Amino acid sequence: MLKSSQPLRNHTSSHAILNLLTVNNLTVSTEHKSGSINILDNLNFKLERGKSLGVVGESGCGKSMMAFAIMGLLPDNMTASGEVQFGGNLLSLPEKELCQIRGNKISMVFQEPMSALNPVLPIGFQVAESLRLHKNLSRHQAQQQASKVLDRVGLPTQQYSRSLYPHQLSGGQRQRVVIAIAMACGPELIIADEPTTALDVTIQAQILALIAELVYEENMSLILITHDLGVVAENTDQMLVMYAGRIVERGPTNKVFENLAHPYTRGLFASIPDAEITNTEKGLETEYSQTNRLSTIPGRVPEFWERSKGCTFAERCSRSQANCSSQLPDEIRLGTGHSAACFFPYKQKV
Repeated sequence: MLKSSQPLRNHTSSHAILNLLTVNNLTVSTEHKSGSINILDNLNFKLERGKSLGVVGESGCGKSMMAFAIMGLLPDNMTASGEVQFGGNLLSLPEKELCQIRGNKISMVFQEPMSALNPVLPIGFQVAESLRLHKNLSRHQAQQQASKVLDRVGLPTQQYSRSLYPHQLSGGQRQRVVIAIAMACGPELIIADEPTTALDVTIQAQILALIAELVYEENMSLILITHDLGVVAENTDQMLVMYAGRIVERGPTNKVFENLAHPYTRGLFASIPDAEITNTEKGLETEYSQTNRLSTIPGRVPEFWERSKGCTFAERCSRSQANCSSQLPDEIRLGTGHSAACFFPYKQKV
């Protein structure tokens, strides 16, 4: 597990707690041959200023779609409804006003740096572009500031000319440029969407540590989207577990990891090397380690047109009963800020 040099937790004073982002009933739908179908279904959560939120789940659970909805970057064939409150409802803003927020107040670090960067423009120009657009700097001022930001993310001028093109850099170096673009204007919120997907393990740790350090030093808020529970455990204050377009468990990160109430959360945790789960309800103890065969969750995440009316995890769940497939479970409060959408959650530790 990654442990950053600057932990993200508890760097906002208790007397200054304010919600930076509030998402109410966020639903993303698209037309299908069977009619209008929800891809995201009534997502609700809040993010405090200066805090970090981890979002975990398998591919196809809707994590990136949620980020695109917040940023106003959904494909034309998808429609978002509900509210994304960020000094006003972002979903109701015209594109011109959204362009003034994206890259300035909210920035995104994308999965694949080579597709996020323009291959025919130098890296210095690409970082300076947002500064000229949002901060009204001259070309010279923007270039100077861009160079400082590139220095800050580990690309010093002496080694990396600002006239280099993306293809002349390694994958890790390109991702540092993407981070520099995201950080250049000093946004209030950074959304990091699987920022280390295309990188090797050593570089992954460096990039995640860099994001953690920058967010901490600038007192930004962070939404970290990942499939790596270890990264979430070490780098976030709160977490959401998503499955098939819904939030199935949420709460303070330490509380979720202590209890693993939802069967899906427990299944994800069991697939981690060296993870250990004790099932005291049945008097059984099961250990998962690198010396044993890792546990897997049977089946796959259903496509959005395949989802049942009840719990979408029912077909893959060992605790499923008759009503699970026909009824949608409400969220059950399990402790302070901790809840799970399940008819049969695991018992909580006392």
